[in-house]
Amino acid sequence: HLATSLPLPSERDHLRPRIDLIAFMIDIKSKYSLKNVEASLAHVDASFFLGKVCFLVTGVGRVNYCSVETNAVWKLRDVYCSPVLYCELELEGIRVATAQRLLRMLQICAGHIPGVSALSFGSLMRNSEDE
Repeated sequence: HLATSLPLPSERDHLRPRIDLIAFMIDIKSKYSLKNVEASLAHVDASFFLGKVCFLVTGVGRVNYCSVETNAVWKLRDVYCSPVLYCELELEGIRVATAQRLLRMLQICAGHIPGVSALSFGSLMRNSEDE
């Protein structure tokens, strides 16, 4: 399911499936997308930041057109203890690899991968970012 911002409308709460992963998309070319993500973060329950949130940064192949500072993205990563995935949606191979990575993260967050929890996976993601 996709939403352009949070909070989600409450009139459909009874129809909404369980939320296992929230991927916030930030377009590196749009300060508005960063502001929208920052405003939406206030509506996320604190328990989701234990491995069930990630930031997907798009447009990274266009460094000359960046409107969002990389430091701002890193600050979100650090403040919310959530991994950051960088991708270029215009390149099919990268788009497919990113979709597969998000799907794997979702499977883990939903509890479909035995022996791996969202919290432990989130820790592994953060450790690999530091290297």
